[in-house]
Amino acid sequence: MGWPEMRILVDTDVLLDFALGREPFASGGKGVISWAEANSGHAAIAWHSLSNVVYLAPFGARHFLQELLCFVEVPATGTVEAVRALHLPMSNLEDAFQASAALAFNADLVITRNTKDYRHSPVPAITPEEFLVKISP
Repeated sequence: MGWPEMRILVDTDVLLDFALGREPFASGGKGVISWAEANSGHAAIAWHSLSNVVYLAPFGARHFLQELLCFVEVPATGTVEAVRALHLPMSNLEDAFQASAALAFNADLVITRNTKDYRHSPVPAITPEEFLVKISP
């Protein structure tokens, strides 16, 4: 599989690292978002990540999300995906919702700093740094 065809779901932690410039994680988030921008339509965020950004980064959230949604998708999710998340063998329910959104997007990977909570995810999870190494020529 060529890397431009890869599909990823960006977890909220990585999105917030980038949006808030949270060090020492901001550079990993920036690299992931830069890849997403260069590969428009191949990256997604879960619907509930939008409200998480608004809640945790209220100043400038509207502008940030408007820019982000020019190249990042939000997969259609509803009751089926929510019920699926509730039945995933993942201890963290919010991460299960992320994984279910990743399935809805047909993602190959979830990009997160919190890989330990994705051990039982149906979509493999890697860190931003691992992702950036993986896509390097």
